[in-house]
Amino acid sequence: MMGELFFRVVMGTIGITFFAIFFGLSYKGIDRKFAAHMQSRIGPPLRQPFRDVNKLLCKESIVPENAVSWLFNLAPVICLASSITLLLYIPIAGYEPLLHGHGDLILILYLLTLPALSMVAGGFASGSPYATVGAQREMVTMMSYEFPLAVAIIAAVWKISDSFKGDVFTLSFISTHPLWNSVGLLGLIGLILILLSLVIVMPAELSKIPFDVAEAETEIAGGLLVEYSGRNLALFYLADGVKTFALSSLVVAIFFPYGLSEFFALGAVPSFALDFLFFLLKVFLVMLFAITLVRVGVARLRISQVVSTYWVAVTLMALLGLVLLMWDSQVLSIKWW
Repeated sequence: MMGELFFRVVMGTIGITFFAIFFGLSYKGIDRKFAAHMQSRIGPPLRQPFRDVNKLLCKESIVPENAVSWLFNLAPVICLASSITLLLYIPIAGYEPLLHGHGDLILILYLLTLPALSMVAGGFASGSPYATVGAQREMVTMMSYEFPLAVAIIAAVWKISDSFKGDVFTLSFISTHPLWNSVGLLGLIGLILILLSLVIVMPAELSKIPFDVAEAETEIAGGLLVEYSGRNLALFYLADGVKTFALSSLVVAIFFPYGLSEFFALGAVPSFALDFLFFLLKVFLVMLFAITLVRVGVARLRISQVVSTYWVAVTLMALLGLVLLMWDSQVLSIKWW
């Protein structure tokens, strides 16, 4: 029994790894193509991220003379491994994740911090003043968005616990009980605010414009990753694509866990294919609105603006969403349908 479980987990992890890398790089290619078209450019081909990774993997990884070599080389491995581990706990296309259990949503919150922490460790270990400044900025950014992120997740869990009985801190349970079906008018507004809070947190989690102050090429020459090259840089590149896909999948699992197959009388295989394609479309739309459109339309913020944005505006938005969800359940009972 244990041997069968071990075999299933190992083979599933290998499969999820290839799945995550393929779709992570594919979405990076789509993101760059869309961003280029919105700026009236042709842009690179969709397969360009695969070429970039292949080129980096063929190059030598250079370790700076003043670096802590073991930590400098270990950081990109931890970054990629933790990003892939995230996907092991997230339902894909409505199907149960490979790993799940009581409190896995809390575990996911901690796993989300590991890629950023590994980049910080790698930046400090490189011994570069540019990377050190980038690592300090990344730590400040993390402290800024963690609180509104926690408020948004807790608000969603609280609403689930108020409407359904079960293990509410398990992501597979949340994904089978859509939030939108159990709220009134105030709850609907509250959920929209909670969703907006998560969408605004996503670019900072992924170090994308306007919250990419830790890398800021024009100010600190790439910041955290300035000393990385070759295979180590390729691992960070892969981790970025995988985490983008995982974070978009997490938003889909919490807020949009719907499928299309229930509306059609299809067999098992066509139903799976339809739900899987619909899942990919939802992930793409989340990435488009949370990352691509914001990256193209907004300039980079200063570090002080990043802090004030998350500690004041986004935190208040998430708290207001939580209050509206509470009022919807406990004070008012206005139904919008």
